[in-house]
Amino acid sequence: MTALIVFGIAVVLVLLGVGLYNGLVRARVRADEAWSGIATQLKRRHDLIPNLVETVKGYAAHEKGVLEQVTASRSRAMGAATPAQMAQSEGALTQALRGLYAVAENYPDLKANQSFLSLQQALSDTEGMLAAARQGYNAAVRDLNTRIESAPTNLVASAFGFTRREFFELEDPAERAVPQVRF
Repeated sequence: MTALIVFGIAVVLVLLGVGLYNGLVRARVRADEAWSGIATQLKRRHDLIPNLVETVKGYAAHEKGVLEQVTASRSRAMGAATPAQMAQSEGALTQALRGLYAVAENYPDLKANQSFLSLQQALSDTEGMLAAARQGYNAAVRDLNTRIESAPTNLVASAFGFTRREFFELEDPAERAVPQVRF
């Protein structure tokens, strides 16, 4: 009888451990999925920028410094690996894009160009989707980190090597704002 009780307790503990482990795996997969949402929107953003730069080049050839800054910032952003590096490089890219939009203000023909307007709208839409993806990622990371630190899940997390994730945070509050693309 005692052996049956011990066996029953062992089975309950194993099932509890499996349940906690599976919960951690689900939280990790949600965080991975949310990160891929950010990566998708960043790729879309990075793909739109060269088209926008080329459109502006035709009108503002002498604004070479601004165009080079946007291109260099895009390259650095594409090479970032961690959420912190991405946040920093994307902030710099946002600032460079603001400079590009400022240049466009000086060219009335450019502001009326349909290609420029279409690219500008696509980039604006992408910024909104990127903000939503960041929010989703940070929520998934919050849930994962909470599970990793909460008892009794923390015991299973440490035993199986689950680690905290970084939030995707922009350092400069001005970088948190979506670039204004009004003309």
